[in-house]
Amino acid sequence: MPQHFIKVREDFFCAHCRQPVFGDGYTNHCPRCLYSQHVDELTPGDRSSTCLGIMKPLGLQIKHGQYILFHQCQTCHKITRNRTGKNDNQQKLIELSAKTVKL
Repeated sequence: MPQHFIKVREDFFCAHCRQPVFGDGYTNHCPRCLYSQHVDELTPGDRSSTCLGIMKPLGLQIKHGQYILFHQCQTCHKITRNRTGKNDNQQKLIELSAKTVKL
């Protein structure tokens, strides 16, 4: 089944650090701590997950000039990949770039 992104503009409070996050339709993680929440299941933006676990940032990868952030759900252990945002905490991204992601 092909993945088709569903753009959903949402503001939310980070489940990890409680920072308010103002979404732009592509925002899926907190720009301050880089944590996310497991809300999508099959397609990015589908909001069909019943897990709702906190997604811990694992590491960073550069692909085609884009920075890709890896998260792992702390409840069900699902691993996802997401692009970083222009407002993401640069120090946290640097720290993650030194980590090896084991899939």
